[in-house]
Amino acid sequence: MKFTLSWLKDHLETDAPALDLANKLTAIGLEMEALAPAPNPRHAFEPFVVAHVISAEQHPNADKLRVCKVDAGTGEIIDVVCGAPNARTGMKAVFAPVGTTIPGITLDDGSNLVLSKGMIRGAPSNGMLTSERELLISDEHDGIIELPIEAPVGTSYADYKDLMPEWKGVEDWVFEIGLTPNRGDAAGVRGIARDLAAAGMGTLKSNRVRFVGGSFKPDIQVSLKTPDCPAFAYRLIRNVKNGPAPQWVQDRLRSVGQNSISAAVDVTNLINLDQCRPTHVFDVNRLQGKTLTVRKATNGEICEALNEKTYTLADHMTVIADAGGPVSIAGIMGGLGSSVQEDTTNILLEAALWIPSDIARTGRVLNIHSDARYRFERGTDPAALLEQLDIATQYIVDFCGGEPSEVGIEGMIPIPKKVFDLPIDLVERRSSMSVPTDQQVAILRNLGFAVHGTDPLEVTVPTWRSDVECVEDLTEEVLRIVGFDAVPAVSLPTGGGLPNRAVSDMQAKISTLRRALAAQGLNEAYLWSFTHSKIAAHFTEPKTELFLENPISSELDLMRPSLLCNLLVAAKGNQARGYSDLGLFEVGLRFEGVGEDDQLLTAAGIRTGQFAPKSWTGEGAGKAGRNADTFDAKADALAGLAAFGAPVASLQTDTNNVPPYFHPGRSGTLGLGKNVVAVFGELHPSLLEDLDVKGSAVGFELYLDKLPLTKKKAGTAKALYRPAGLQPVERDFAFLVDETVEAEKLLRAVKGADKGHIIDVVLFDVYQGKGMPEGKKSLAITVYLQPKDQAFIDEDLENISSKIIAQAIKATGAELRG
Repeated sequence: MKFTLSWLKDHLETDAPALDLANKLTAIGLEMEALAPAPNPRHAFEPFVVAHVISAEQHPNADKLRVCKVDAGTGEIIDVVCGAPNARTGMKAVFAPVGTTIPGITLDDGSNLVLSKGMIRGAPSNGMLTSERELLISDEHDGIIELPIEAPVGTSYADYKDLMPEWKGVEDWVFEIGLTPNRGDAAGVRGIARDLAAAGMGTLKSNRVRFVGGSFKPDIQVSLKTPDCPAFAYRLIRNVKNGPAPQWVQDRLRSVGQNSISAAVDVTNLINLDQCRPTHVFDVNRLQGKTLTVRKATNGEICEALNEKTYTLADHMTVIADAGGPVSIAGIMGGLGSSVQEDTTNILLEAALWIPSDIARTGRVLNIHSDARYRFERGTDPAALLEQLDIATQYIVDFCGGEPSEVGIEGMIPIPKKVFDLPIDLVERRSSMSVPTDQQVAILRNLGFAVHGTDPLEVTVPTWRSDVECVEDLTEEVLRIVGFDAVPAVSLPTGGGLPNRAVSDMQAKISTLRRALAAQGLNEAYLWSFTHSKIAAHFTEPKTELFLENPISSELDLMRPSLLCNLLVAAKGNQARGYSDLGLFEVGLRFEGVGEDDQLLTAAGIRTGQFAPKSWTGEGAGKAGRNADTFDAKADALAGLAAFGAPVASLQTDTNNVPPYFHPGRSGTLGLGKNVVAVFGELHPSLLEDLDVKGSAVGFELYLDKLPLTKKKAGTAKALYRPAGLQPVERDFAFLVDETVEAEKLLRAVKGADKGHIIDVVLFDVYQGKGMPEGKKSLAITVYLQPKDQAFIDEDLENISSKIIAQAIKATGAELRG
C-alpha cells in the first residue's frame, strides 16, 4: 500500500514529520517497507538554464549544423553543436548542460536521453540547446526556444517562466507499508489516517464531500443471480465530458505508481486508494441492452479484460454480463469492450459487495493481480458502500460535469454487528501492563469502536474491522496503540525448581526421529500439506471431502494422502536444477478423511540417484558410486523406527500387500504381527514416469500413528552399553536353503537360538549359480557372541553352535554347508 504525506494530510490534521509518522506506523502494526521523497515534476526542469549564444558559426563538416559558443552563466564558454534553423548569434535560449536528462527524448530501451560530452562530425559538443517538445512544454520542435534578450543568463528556466508554481518548494514523501491480510481497512489512506489519529499523531478530518440526490431514475436494470454479490449499487451519469483528470489527480496517482488514463477512470483509482472502495465505470453506449446481470460464468465463456488479455472463465467465477456476455470479471477487472473512453458521454458508476473467498479463488485461477482484487479479498466496509459511491459521483461531476441519477441498489447490504464485553483488567492480565480505563475507552473510540458501560465495557466493532472476532482482539487494539514497546519485561517466577518440560513425549520422539533421519544423510523438507489431485491419484482414489474449496493454487487442490506425493515433486524440481543425487525426508500428516482421527502422523523419505558420490574406491566402470537401492530405504526406515521407540528387534518383514506405488518384488513392509508400521523399497517405475522423475527412486513411509507411546516402568531401563571386560566371539555359518526362503527368516531364527549370548547376526554373502543345486541358494552369516560372567570354552561354543544349526533347520529347512 503506497500513499504520500500530502495525501495523508487530506484526512489527518498533523504537523508530524514524515519519519515520525513512519516510525509510528510500524509501532502500531502497519509495518513500513519504504519511505522515499515523492517525485516532484518541477525538479525535471531545474537543470535547464537561460543562456546567451555568443556566436553561431557554420559547422565545417555539415550543412545543417552550427557550432555555437554559449555562455550559461558558469564563467566559461561552452561549445555546443546545434541543428536548429533558428540558432543564431546574440539570441537567448534554454541550455541543458552535460548530465541533464531530456524528458522529451526517449531511447529504444524506454529511458530518457542523458546528455554526455561528445564529438559531432568532428566538432566538440558539451550540452544542448532545447526546444519546447524536448522539455515536454508543447509539441513545438521547429526550432530551439527563443527568450527575450533581457532574460538573465544563468537563471533557472523553471524560475524564469514560473513553471509549475504549485510544486515550487514542495517536499513530499511516499510511504509504502506492508499490510497483513487481516487489515483490509488499512488498504485505504483514510483507514491509515484513522489509526494514526488514534495513536496521537494528529486529528482525523471529516471525510470528503459527497454527492446527494439525483435528478432522474436510472434506466439501467440490474439482476442478481448469485449470492456471491450481496449488494450492487450503481448510478447513471449522463452527458459527461471525459478528458484528462486535473493535474493534482494525475500527480497523486503517478506518485504511487499508477498511470493516469482519463478523468472518469482516474476517479475510480483515486477512490480505491483513498477510501479502500473498488468501483468501476461502464460506458453505457457500449453496453448491449439495458440490463446488467450478476451471475456465474458458464464453462468456456470468455472475457477480454482491461489489460487486453482474454480470459477463459469457469462456472465458479462471478461476472457482470450484458446481453452479449461478460463485461466484467466481478470484483477483479472490468472488460475492455465496455470500458470508458475519451469520447464517452454516459457513464454507469458501479460499487458492489463481493464474497472475499470467491474473489480470491477467481483471481488465483486466472492469475490476475489487481488493486480491486487486493482489497475485495481482504474485505471492504459494507456500511460505507453508498457513501463511497456518492464520493466517487461528486468527483466525476467535479471533473467531467454531467447529470447524476438517483442511486439504484439491488440486494441487501449486510451490516454485521459484533459486540463484546471487555473486562477493564483484561489488558493487564494479558500483558502485565496497566492501561487506565479512560485511556482504553479513548483508544477504542478513536479507532471507531462504540464503547458503553463501565466494567465490563460493552464494545461494538465498526463495520470496517472484520478482523476483530473476539475480546482478545480488543486488548490487542489497545496494546498496539499504546505501543508494544511499552509492555514491561516480566521475569519468570523463581523458586520451586525448574518448570516442567515444555514438549510432550510425542514431540520429543518426533524430534529424535528427525535427528536420526538426518544422521542417515537425508535432508529434511518442509512441504505443503496439499497436493495435486492428479498426483494423489497415483497413491489412492482422491476422496471428495479432501478437495479444497478455495485452494491457494490449482496445483494444490487436495489434502495429501501420502507424504511421498510432494517429496517426489521436490525431487523432480531438484533434478531439473541439476541435483539428481538426492535424499529427502519429511515428518507430517497424511489425510484419509476430514475427521480428527483421519489425520495420521507419518514420516517419509526418498532417495534418487547415487547413494554416494563417485570415488576411486567405487565399483564398476569409471569408479562410480552405487545407486540407492531397496536396502538403503530399509535402513532409513529402521533407523527412524528405532529413534521413535519402535521394537525394531521384533519387526517382521513381508513382501506381500505392499502399496501399488512401490515396485513389487523390490519392496516390503515392516510390521508387528498384522500391524504394518512401515513400507519401504523401490518406487514403481510407472509412478516415476508419470511424475517425470528421472531414473529410479527408493523411499519409505513410517506410519507413526500405529506406534503408540509406551512408558517404561521404573527399574526396567536397560544399560546402554556393556562392560568390555570379556572378549566377544564371532562365528561364521553357511546354510543351503530354498531360493524362496527370505534371508531375514534365517537371521531371526538364528538370533533366537540363544538370546543370552547372541548379540547380533549379520548376513554377509548370498550365492546362487555354479555349484549350487537347482532351486537352492547359499546364505552366509556371522554370529556375534558375548560371554557374560566368564570367557567361552570350546564346549560352550559347541553347544551354542548346535543350537544355531538346529534352529536354522527347524525354521527354514536349511542344510549346513561344509
